[in-house]
Amino acid sequence: MHVVIINGSPRVQKYSNTEKIISAFTKGLSEKGVTFETYAISERKTWDDIRDAYIKNEEILIALPLYVECVPGLLLEFLETLPRKDAHTRLSFLLQSGFSEGCQLRCGEAFLEKLPEYLDVRYGGCLVKGDNFGIRVLDEEKQAQATKPYQAMGELFAEGDGFLREEAKKFTGPEYLSLPMRLMMGLVFKTLAKKMFQKVAASWGCSVPLDEKVWETSRKGL
Repeated sequence: MHVVIINGSPRVQKYSNTEKIISAFTKGLSEKGVTFETYAISERKTWDDIRDAYIKNEEILIALPLYVECVPGLLLEFLETLPRKDAHTRLSFLLQSGFSEGCQLRCGEAFLEKLPEYLDVRYGGCLVKGDNFGIRVLDEEKQAQATKPYQAMGELFAEGDGFLREEAKKFTGPEYLSLPMRLMMGLVFKTLAKKMFQKVAASWGCSVPLDEKVWETSRKGL
C-alpha cells in the first residue's frame, strides 16, 4: 500500500498540530511496511503537485483540524480544484480538534462523509479525535506522549480497512464529558491552563494579560 497524506491545515507546518499528528501516524504506517508521501495545502505553490499525487494514487488521506465546527476554508478552496475520479480511489479523513468531546466534531465528520461522493471516489472512514489543542507548543517529550496513540491508528490503517473498523470508532473517546469532569476542566482552564497560555503568549511578544479588554482601554483614551 502507498498512501498520499494531505495536511489540510491552513497553518504552516512548523506551527501545525495536524502536522505533529501526521508525523506519529506515519510512524505506524512505516512499522507495517506501508509507504507514503505527505503534502501540506498551506504551501500554495505545491497545489499542482498535490493534485497530481491525488490523481495518480488510489489511497488518499486528508488530515485536518476542525475550527469551532468549521472545516478550514483553505482546504475547501483546494478541494474545489480536484477532478472527479472513480471507485478505485479511496478517500479517508483524520479529523482532529482542540475540543475534548466527540460530539463537537460530528458536524465536520458528517460533511466529510459526503465529500467522496462528490468526487466519485470511495469513502474510507473518518478518524475523529479531540483534545489536541496546543500540541505544537509542548516540548518534544510531551508532544510524543500526546501523539503516540496516532501511531497505533497508523498501524491499523495499514491493515487495509481504512477507518471503518470498530477500533477506529472507539478512538474518539467520550462523546460527552461527565458533569464532574466538565467542572474540573473549567477550573483547570481558569487556573493552570490560563497561566500556560499567558506564558506562551509572552514568548511570542505579548506584554498584556490575555483577558485585557483593549477596546475599553482605547475608549478611555478618547
